[in-house]
Amino acid sequence: MPAVRARTRRGARGPVFLAALAAAGALASGSCKPKVSGAQCEQLLDRYAQLIVTEAHPDASASEVEAARQDAKSEARSDDAFKNCSSEVSQAEFDCAMRSPNADAFEKCLE
Repeated sequence: MPAVRARTRRGARGPVFLAALAAAGALASGSCKPKVSGAQCEQLLDRYAQLIVTEAHPDASASEVEAARQDAKSEARSDDAFKNCSSEVSQAEFDCAMRSPNADAFEKCLE
């Protein structure tokens, strides 16, 4: 389980997700598109954490995936990009990301 946590916390993907959120906000500023709720931002984070853990460790147990999700949530709560998620991510970006089959597709939705 520590390997899963280390990959999620220090892996290349975590910062990419937060950077994608920031980029989505920069593109959406001044837009009239409906934005996501705080609960939807949590769903995005859960989905992304699940994708990166299962891609890095296909045999990860449910408890390992959940531990990685909790680590990602803790890290994201201190990041400005995630804090601004509900004011920066559109409903269309959310829908796209939640349908994504992998982390790369998820990130593209938020670019």
